[in-house]
Amino acid sequence: MATLVILRHGESVANRDNIFTGWSDVPLTPKGREQARAASQLIAQTGLQFGALHTSMLQRAIVTANLVLEGIDQLYIPEYKSWRLNERHYGALRGHNKDQVRQEFGAEQVKTWRRSFAVVPPLLDHVDQDRRYDRFSRHLEPRGESLEMAYHRLMPYWEDQVAPRLLAGQNQLIVAHGSTLRALIKYLDRVPDADISQVEVANGEPIRYDFDDRLTVLRKTVL
Repeated sequence: MATLVILRHGESVANRDNIFTGWSDVPLTPKGREQARAASQLIAQTGLQFGALHTSMLQRAIVTANLVLEGIDQLYIPEYKSWRLNERHYGALRGHNKDQVRQEFGAEQVKTWRRSFAVVPPLLDHVDQDRRYDRFSRHLEPRGESLEMAYHRLMPYWEDQVAPRLLAGQNQLIVAHGSTLRALIKYLDRVPDADISQVEVANGEPIRYDFDDRLTVLRKTVL
């Protein structure tokens, strides 16, 4: 049996300012750092020892991850960063205030863009390559993504990097983003497409999954 703990990063400046963010790289707020430290204490109370930590290539998740590892005294464990764990890409909505977008397009349309599984937000006209992705495909960063698209880019990482370690009996820790964790929860909890809009993942709130030796979920606990 092995355990997975998943955690959404602490509050970012975009969370604070109610901005669509996606793949934009924004820092944590002081509150976000405190949320990360508080999450580390909750995780420390479990006594879990992790075989590896997995996070995205965006600083709000990376800094949260490092604060958690410091708080649980496990900075020494392997840490893997992948674009597959990046937040869902919000396309042309990126950088815009959510309330202003609601005023322009209507609350129902914005809710559909944000919470549905298959609907794609308005796409960017073009993407300027970010140097952190230079070692990957030149066209790695999308012009926009539905949650379904984020799900399909996430699952190969789960299958190749996380699930095998869990099957080997190594506890794993994932620190990522609201939408990519919603996608993972959809898989783990077998959430139907129509119901995924009801799934929320709060900043700094650790969620624990205990598995049997075939990766069937035995228990899910919000710490």
